Amino acid sequence: MSVTIYHNPRCSKSRQTLELIREKGVEPDIVEYLQTPPSAVELKDILGKLGKSAAEIVRKKEAKEEGIDLGALDEDGLIEALAAHPRAIERPIVVKGAKARMGRPPESVLEIL
Repeated sequence: MSVTIYHNPRCSKSRQTLELIREKGVEPDIVEYLQTPPSAVELKDILGKLGKSAAEIVRKKEAKEEGIDLGALDEDGLIEALAAHPRAIERPIVVKGAKARMGRPPESVLEIL
């Protein structure tokens, strides 16, 4: 079963998570989500696999800089906003099959590998 990492190469936690996955002998599919952001549908699927709401994966500082008003949006509106402004999505996110984990800390992804 393939592993996908939603990765930002400029982020130290994202790089550490990718390195940890590779140390376990897995070569993941790498999605540089700032260049290839997930659609709202894909993001909703990822959230379901994470067991989190959209608000739980928001980088608040970046959301504010992108003009996302967290208090004014419902779940679907926030998902749409994150799809349009992927810089506000917490990273990295690792997906394997029906499960996903945030790579914060990087070791948290080990439970799905």
